[in-house]
Amino acid sequence: MTYPPPADSPSDPWSQPATPPVDPTLPASGPPTGGDPYAPVDPYAGMKMEQAAPVADPYAVPGYAPAGHPAPGYPGYGYAPPPRTNGMAIAALVLSLVGIGSCITAPIGAILGHVARKQIRETGEGGEGMAKAAIIVGWILTGLMVLAILGYVALIIIAISTGSSSSDRGTGYGY
Repeated sequence: MTYPPPADSPSDPWSQPATPPVDPTLPASGPPTGGDPYAPVDPYAGMKMEQAAPVADPYAVPGYAPAGHPAPGYPGYGYAPPPRTNGMAIAALVLSLVGIGSCITAPIGAILGHVARKQIRETGEGGEGMAKAAIIVGWILTGLMVLAILGYVALIIIAISTGSSSSDRGTGYGY
């Protein structure tokens, strides 16, 4: 056997086929017939249905909207808005913090904080953290204020009891 085999034999793998190979990109029915191959195609062409005209409801009351669901609106974006903050919780926190400088407002802020927490539980408003902070800061500052007043009163009592009296030294002017 000679290599390569003669070209005129039917089992020759090197010879040209009688028909050209099938193009895999063409549809199975054959080559395209006219038309623009790059024209846009409507992907929903087979799914479209004709809309029937709405029939008026013979039982509808004139002047009212038809029954059923309202037309859908635009969807909301992101999260729902946060609840309103209770105004009394804000005032309580401000008064408790001002109590650092003027001790009289600290107990007022603590009491307002308790009232604000009750309102928040009833109404569902926001600001529970502020009310709780006002209660904590207000009562701590009130306790410190009470301790300071008691210490000041104790110093006055000690100063009076150990101080010099006019009967001990005569004139009391230190001569």
